[in-house]
Amino acid sequence: MTIEFPSPTIPADDRAEVFTRYLDYFRETLLAKTAALPAPDLRTSRLPSGWTPLELVKHLRHVERRWIEWGFEGRPVDDPWADQRDDRWHVDEAETLEKLTAELREQGAYTTAAITGNALDAVGRPGPRWGGGDPATLERVCFHLVQEYARHLGHLDIVAELAGVPTGE
Repeated sequence: MTIEFPSPTIPADDRAEVFTRYLDYFRETLLAKTAALPAPDLRTSRLPSGWTPLELVKHLRHVERRWIEWGFEGRPVDDPWADQRDDRWHVDEAETLEKLTAELREQGAYTTAAITGNALDAVGRPGPRWGGGDPATLERVCFHLVQEYARHLGHLDIVAELAGVPTGE
């Protein structure tokens, strides 16, 4: 699926639409870049930090889950850190790009519904995500998600460049 860049000159009904447009764009760009990589590169790291593209896809799914469901909504989440093992990102052998793609898109649909179904100035529910601190507003959570995707897409561009596949937008 290809999504057009959410140009600032395209009108939006409200700020929630701006956030969801950018998140949808970043999510689909991440998936397109990952799908363009040769199969061996999906489970192999080209970087000293050691993460793999499949681990990145899984990580971002869980980032959205932690910040929206466990954080903003204050819902109990089984294993909110399921993308990690031994203090690093992890995917099991049985986890494929197709499976992780479907899970990220499903999580993205949940995120979109949460953003469009609440006021951006709504304060999240208290819970373990906040470590005893005051919960953030939905707008702050959205900003965090946007920066998380933007940062990791830059990381993935480095991997794509080293693999010889397209980079950038």
